[in-house]
Amino acid sequence: MAKDYYAVLGVPRDATAEAIKKSYRKLALKYHPDKNPGDKKAEEKFKEITEAYAVLSDAEKRKQYDQFGETGFHQRFSQEDIFRGFDVGDIFREFGFGTDDVFSHVFGGGYGSRTTFHGAGQPRTIKGQDFVLRLAIPFRQAILGGERRVDYRRDGRAEHLQVRIPAGVESGQKLRVGGKGGKSPTGGPPGDLFLEIEVDADPVFTREGSDLLVRVKVPFSGVCLGTSVEVPTLEGPKRVKVPAGMAGGGKIRLKGFGAPHRSKGGKGDLFAIIEVAVPTTLTPAQKALVEKLRDEGL
Repeated sequence: MAKDYYAVLGVPRDATAEAIKKSYRKLALKYHPDKNPGDKKAEEKFKEITEAYAVLSDAEKRKQYDQFGETGFHQRFSQEDIFRGFDVGDIFREFGFGTDDVFSHVFGGGYGSRTTFHGAGQPRTIKGQDFVLRLAIPFRQAILGGERRVDYRRDGRAEHLQVRIPAGVESGQKLRVGGKGGKSPTGGPPGDLFLEIEVDADPVFTREGSDLLVRVKVPFSGVCLGTSVEVPTLEGPKRVKVPAGMAGGGKIRLKGFGAPHRSKGGKGDLFAIIEVAVPTTLTPAQKALVEKLRDEGL
């Protein structure tokens, strides 16, 4: 179950790294298993606050957590990813507590060999360098999702990856490809590859969050008397009614025809923005009719 890591540590979302560490130290001292032997509730609380601290004390993991939210973050990071490279040896040495034994006990064993929980006298395992690449994708692929080939160099060799683009991704978001960064210089885990998304502009649609906007021209008679027009959508054109008296700039909402919501599911909406089509030339008959409308005060 996803948790609000900030609430778990009792800090605001804009808390500094020092404030986060201070809160964890206080809670870890209170709930550490060595101070609460046999207390399962304290053990679960210790596990919960330690997981929260493992994420929020790491600048990149915290950025991913803030960007993608609880659900999106846990879709990208396993528990092993969360604890990889996590170092609390300095904190527990202050308390006079051990490190490996308690983590093996609390987290079910195994993490001591795959995760960098440092205690006194232990060698430090260094994770490989993370790579960040900018990836430009077409507007419609950002909305609908799909696959994209990524070519880059890794440790002097050409790498070719097929990367899944999740539906609804936006410019500025980063996709993480675990283990595809640089090699560790000490035999530790490789770094990760982060793809910074840049979405190309579209000639038809613009985007505001999960909503899409499209401009639709309607003749003057149509906005006066009411009409129907075809509105482009990503699923093909859709005919909608334009009510009589709608002014230029008015919006018609097509529910569920927008971009997917990344965190809460479902889709946004498509808004057709009405533009009154004003002809640049008139036939003699059209001019006479417009003059008559003018004489009638329209």
